[in-house]
Amino acid sequence: MKLCFATNNTHKIKEIEHKLEGLDIVLCSLKDIGCTQELPENQKTLGGNSLEKAEFVYNQFGVDCFADDTGLEVFALDGEPGVYSARYAGDSKNPEANMDLLLQNMKGVKDRRAQFRTVITLIINGKKKQFEGVVHGRILEEKRGGHGFGYDPIFQPNHYDETFAQMPLVEKNKISHRAIALEKLVNQLKSIA
Repeated sequence: MKLCFATNNTHKIKEIEHKLEGLDIVLCSLKDIGCTQELPENQKTLGGNSLEKAEFVYNQFGVDCFADDTGLEVFALDGEPGVYSARYAGDSKNPEANMDLLLQNMKGVKDRRAQFRTVITLIINGKKKQFEGVVHGRILEEKRGGHGFGYDPIFQPNHYDETFAQMPLVEKNKISHRAIALEKLVNQLKSIA
């Protein structure tokens, strides 16, 4: 089965490839199917964006696919940056600027609780299904670690002393929000592949 992951983010592709080992699935990226345009993300929820991206790829390229949308939701900021996580500090989608703005907005805030949430939409033969993964943690006051991407250097998952950016990818992949949603996706794929 050919399955497109609706992304060109190499970090995300790497995170997923090893989970699909042993399945009769050929994973491809947007680049692999000739999709060069920016995918639409016009919805107000992670699930809405995930669905919009998957439908775009399925309808435009006629390939079974899945798309994800992920957001960091900070309780003290009423769920911000949430669906706007990638462009929190502007349309340039600069991870450093996003982290800096979040840290600035959290100055003096005692409640540092946050969660990373991923919603994946799978479309196979026109049938749609969504999977969600959540990991709870807190926002640190300064960046720590050089691995990962996005907000990883300032997010410390509950019950861990390290940020996502301090963890080896293998360890992060066992507990991350994307890993939880992916596990649900992979179980679904195993039942049909």
